[in-house]
Formats: sequence, structure tokens, C-alpha cells
Amino acid sequence: MSSPAPLTVAARSPIGSFSADAFAAHMAKQAAGPAWWLDRKRAAYNTYASLPMPKRTDESWRFSSIANLTVEGFDAHAAVPTGVAVGSPFGPSALTFVNNQVMVTLTDASRPKGVVVAPFSSALQTHGELLRQHFMAQPQKLGSEKFATLHNAFVNDAALVYVPAGVELIAPIVITHIAAGPTTAVFPHTLVVAEDNAKVTVIDYFVSADEGAHFACGANDLYAGHGAQLTYIGAQHWSRSTLSFQFNSTVVRRDARVQSLNLHLGARQARHESLSQLQAPGAFSEMLALTVADGTQEFDQRTLQIHQAPNTKSDLLYKNALRDQAKTIFSGLIIVDPDAQKTDAYQSNRNLMLSEEAEANSLPGLEIQANDVRCTHGATSSRIDAEQEFYLQSRGIRQAMADELLTFGFFEDVLNRLTSEELHTALRNLIQTQFTK
Repeated sequence: MSSPAPLTVAARSPIGSFSADAFAAHMAKQAAGPAWWLDRKRAAYNTYASLPMPKRTDESWRFSSIANLTVEGFDAHAAVPTGVAVGSPFGPSALTFVNNQVMVTLTDASRPKGVVVAPFSSALQTHGELLRQHFMAQPQKLGSEKFATLHNAFVNDAALVYVPAGVELIAPIVITHIAAGPTTAVFPHTLVVAEDNAKVTVIDYFVSADEGAHFACGANDLYAGHGAQLTYIGAQHWSRSTLSFQFNSTVVRRDARVQSLNLHLGARQARHESLSQLQAPGAFSEMLALTVADGTQEFDQRTLQIHQAPNTKSDLLYKNALRDQAKTIFSGLIIVDPDAQKTDAYQSNRNLMLSEEAEANSLPGLEIQANDVRCTHGATSSRIDAEQEFYLQSRGIRQAMADELLTFGFFEDVLNRLTSEELHTALRNLIQTQFTK
């Protein structure tokens, strides 16, 4: 099914399909939840209804295709179609959600005692205080506050991953989020809490079961306690008719390390916002992203690295490969607070242009309030090296395959940052699907 027709700016509703009646129907399904959960949802919906839709004059939406944003024509209560079966390229999923409902929960007897991998529908009763402390605890600061409050209001079921202090998990925890059926609206959410000196890898796989025009409004919260090591992979493979929003919030404590890698493949228009806060000395946040954009796809990436304590480090590397008439936007900011001396921060956006008609926009930035720091930022956009392309073609490799090989070479230094060869291979295979269509 084709995507909903874009509305004119004057006609766009600030509420759209997510009316007061739709919210009331959602709350009726949440009636068993604790009072704080229901109160938070009501407050979020009121904020959503009061906030305007983004405008072209908003700096945080610079270069974005505002006219194509719409919250009309979607169903937050779509039933789960029969026969939905979508496998994960990362192995068996511990939790599988279809149209906002948990459908599969796999238990792993090998997990150490105290590790929790559970849907919110049960975790609200058994780990309510944990959710209350960490669920969407950090305010959105990158322009999509309206859509973040919509997510908060309508999130139905979500994933909680909790790893107690000192526990190390070898195998990754895979969570699959599926949208199925035309005009379906989904609100995926994953909350990961790694206590002091814990170690865990969590993978979110976002996928459409069909080519329907879906609305995906998701979020994840990552918390790494003192000395924890947390690796997060987010692989987005929605249908080409999907409008997607995804909000990431990361909190890194003393001597902790968080590595996040987000892969962007699907959707007609996708906006990804990533906030990383380094709150104690020795904290390290590595923010990675790979995007393959083709056709008329648009990928909008907004990032914020906040250094709030001395001797912290962040390293951001976003790489985009653009074909056809595709468009990408990167806007990143590093903020160094006055007390964050000895900060070491990097930010780089690199764009590989595979077409004369593709468009890449980059806005890296710094805001430094300390005087003993090392911060670098930059952006590059370039075509494939003509000599490299000629070299491959002269050996009988057609241009499409040559471009594919050179794109993988362009991506390789990001993939090589993963210590797991299995994850590296799975991501390469997923990227490969964009070149075999």
C-alpha cells in the first residue's frame, strides 16, 4: 500500500489519528498499570496535543522535508494479522513484539540469576520502581518533543533488560519489533539497565512484515552503571512506505563504556535522535551509525554529546552511502560543561555519494565551556574514487557490483569496531539486502 498523501502545512492536524478517543481506548487497555504509569501517560498525551507540528522555520528541523510529516491515517490499535512470521538475522529473539503486543517470550536457562528480560506488561508489576526511575527519564532536546510525548502516551508493551551488578552475559539479547498490516502505528521501546560492572549486548531489530504504510515511533533508554560495559545494536528495516521516528537516550556513569551502532535501511522518511550523557569521570560513549539510502528515501540524524564530568570521552562516527535521489541530514552537537575538564570528544559525519542527484546535509557543532579539552568535529561528502571504480571495472566487475564493494569498504572501519565477528557478519548480510533488490 502506498504511503498516506502528504498534507499541506495549513491542513496538518497537530493530533491526527491519535485523538482523545484513540487515547482513551489505549488507556482502557492499560487500566491494570500502576497509578504513576497512567498519570505519566495522561501528562504525555496532554503535552502531545498541545505542541504544534514542526515548522520549516524550526532550526532543529533544518533541511527536513516537513511537508511529508503526517500523523493522519494510522491505527494505534491494529489487530495482529494471522500468519505473521519474521525471523531475525541476529538469531532467536528473547522477545518478539507485533503491533505493540508481545507475542513471543523465550526464556534462557543459562542466564545468571537476577537477569531480567521481560515485557513491560509484567515488569510494571515486578520491577515497577526500576521502570519508574529509568523509563524516558531524560528529556528530549533535539527537536522531536512532540513525537516523543506521543510515544510516551501510546507505548503499549515494551522490553526491559536488567543486568545486576557484576554479571556478564556472553550471548546477545535480541528483541524483534514487527509492524504488520496497512496503516499500522507501532511504538517500540527497549529499556536496558546495566548495573555496576555488568556486561551485556542488546540488539533491537525493527522490521515490517509487509510493504504497508506504517507509522513507527520508537525509543530506547540505555543506562550503564559504574564500570559497566553495554553494547547496543539498533537495526531499522521498516517498509519503504513507513514514516519512522526513533529516540535514543544514553546515560554513562563512572568508568563505564557504551557502544551503540544504529543501522538505517528502511522507511520513506526516518528521523533518528541520539542523546548521550557522560555523567562521571572515566565515562566513554561510542556512537556509530551506518545508512544505505536510495530511491527517494530521507534519513534525518540529530545527535547530542553532553560531557558533564571531567575525564570523559565520546567518539561519534556516522557514515551514509547515498544512491539515486536519496537525502540525508546530519546535525550534531558536542557540549562540554564548565566542570568537564580533560574532555576528549570526537564527531565525524562522512557521506559517500553514489549519484549526482543524491543530497547530503551536515551540520556538526561544538559548545565548549571548559578550557582544558580536546574536541574535534567535521563532515565530508565525496564521490567514489574514480580510479578505484575503474580498477574494478577493468577486471570485469560491473559498475553496480563495484559500487557495492567500495561501499562495504567505506563502511568497514565502523563494522570493525565491533568485537563480535558474528554481529559483524549479521550486519554485513543485512546491508547486502539493499544491493540485491
